[in-house]
Amino acid sequence: MRAADRLVADTVRRGGPWLAVLAVTSVLGAFAQLALPLVLGRTVDELVAGTGGGTGAATWLGACAAAVILTVLCDTLGVWAAGSSGARSSAWLRNRVVRNVLGVGPVITRRFPEGDLVTRMGLNTEEIGRAPESIVTGAALVIPTAGGVVALTLIDPLLTVTLVAGLVLIALVLRAFLTVSTSIAGDYQAAQSDIAARLVDALAGARTIAAAGTADQERARVLTALPRLRGHAMDMWRANARAGVQAGAVVPLLEVAVLGVGGLRLAAGDLTAGELYAAARYVVLGAGLGSALGYVSRLARARAAAARVEELTAESPRAYGTRPLPPGPGTLELRGVDAGGLRDVDLVIPGGQAVAVVGRSGAGKSLLAAVAGRLVDPRHGTVLLDGVPLPDLSREALRHAVGYAFERPALLGDTVGDAVALGLDAPAAAPGTGRGRRTRTGSGHHEDRDDRAGGRGEVVRAAARAARADAFVRRLPLGYDTPLEEAPMSGGERQRLGLARAFAQGWRLLVLDDATSSLDTVTERQVARALSRELRDRTRLIVTHRVATAAAADRVIWLDDGRVRACGGHRALWADPAYRAVFQTDTSSPDDASFPSGASSPAGASFPPDASSPADASFQAGASFRAGTS
Repeated sequence: MRAADRLVADTVRRGGPWLAVLAVTSVLGAFAQLALPLVLGRTVDELVAGTGGGTGAATWLGACAAAVILTVLCDTLGVWAAGSSGARSSAWLRNRVVRNVLGVGPVITRRFPEGDLVTRMGLNTEEIGRAPESIVTGAALVIPTAGGVVALTLIDPLLTVTLVAGLVLIALVLRAFLTVSTSIAGDYQAAQSDIAARLVDALAGARTIAAAGTADQERARVLTALPRLRGHAMDMWRANARAGVQAGAVVPLLEVAVLGVGGLRLAAGDLTAGELYAAARYVVLGAGLGSALGYVSRLARARAAAARVEELTAESPRAYGTRPLPPGPGTLELRGVDAGGLRDVDLVIPGGQAVAVVGRSGAGKSLLAAVAGRLVDPRHGTVLLDGVPLPDLSREALRHAVGYAFERPALLGDTVGDAVALGLDAPAAAPGTGRGRRTRTGSGHHEDRDDRAGGRGEVVRAAARAARADAFVRRLPLGYDTPLEEAPMSGGERQRLGLARAFAQGWRLLVLDDATSSLDTVTERQVARALSRELRDRTRLIVTHRVATAAAADRVIWLDDGRVRACGGHRALWADPAYRAVFQTDTSSPDDASFPSGASSPAGASFPPDASSPADASFQAGASFRAGTS
């Protein structure tokens, strides 16, 4: 719990100026409460000694009123300060955790389910944010307790012995309660996360659940942890009740003991009536440490939550270098890379080539794609882009150089245009080159990106046109300014926007991880044509399950159980029955499929084949490719 306690302490320090206000009001309120028995006692003595109309009695009555007013003002301002400081602390911690989680990258989702992450970053950070109030207000209770001990000592040391004995019992009860309730709160929060993780999974599969008619079964699955949650809640209630009874029983016993001893001292003439009243009040204030039970309970929840949140902050975010990307064609090198399921991967992918990555499920295709653009860092080995190790590149240089498109892209931003422009900066020069990037237009001539009017907006539209998304976006009510929630899209349309986002950003390397699987045949042909024309000066790494995409690529990387089994032209690899089995095809020769060089096949995306390779297929228009179940 040491790391968790440090996180709680850091959070408390981030309470801002309102935390200081809370501390001041808590201290002033505590002193006001401490002074109240004294002034009440003196008022009683004045009233008993005189007629009730003397100047001394009026003075002490005024002091009583001032102490009461100060107590009320401090309580009121303290409530406001507690809420404001807690909100500020929660906001700081939530920003820190979210920044850290996003900095770590997709690796963290392998350890923590999405629902669990949301619970830790949301509910648990809020519970930690309540720690400033619990600690400051709870600590302020020490002032009346210490003051009560001192005051009773001044009144009669014999009364102090009685109070101290009771305080020791209360302190032992609070310590045991903090330990027990921290453990119970951690179990309770874990059950909450379990329910949240199952709920997020169910919401993601809502269509499947509706189609299968299994809503009742899924509801039962989501709420599997509910009995466990209830059990932990009952344990917490019992712990609170037990500690409350134990601490609460001490207060009346102390009052009886002090009044008994004080009565004897009063009868002996050693105490006045006012002093006895003050002593009784100071015992209540001193034993008020038992009222800290609620603050201890909140602190226990904060500590348990901090232990869960600390697991997220303990993950080190990905560090970036400061180097820019030098001019180059986008050559990608992997040297001795080990990462998760990948083992001993050595590859050199020449700049400007289209390379297909194939293999059975679980072979490591998506992991290779993630390593290529540093979504995942390898445990061993080095990945270089144009001779520069990826960790040495600045964040801006790397993310402008590499564009990713995924099978199920997440569209982020307020509008459709924002989703395509995500992470895109305004400068027109290709990152690291110091010059404009030249692209082929539909009319066949080149124009510098620097010269195109419209800046970022034109880059977004050009990328959307290459991804064949521009037409359907323009049909939306507000075009590119249409809010995402008002733009219902099919899976293929979402993939096109994901491709557009990659095209707008990846000026050296495009990584397409099964990113055209939801496109219809015509659209896929059009996207393939853009990849082989407008975007042919970029290196393209394409994870695919389709034989036609592999056949049209310049070369193929064949992964098998995390290793590169072969790397070469599709035609040469096709002679291996095990390679053909990757696509679940029959033993037909790729010569049975014929398409014009550089054109799209009906079965998948196409890229210009390497004319210098003996493995290139020569395709004739109109023929078909027998691909079995591919």
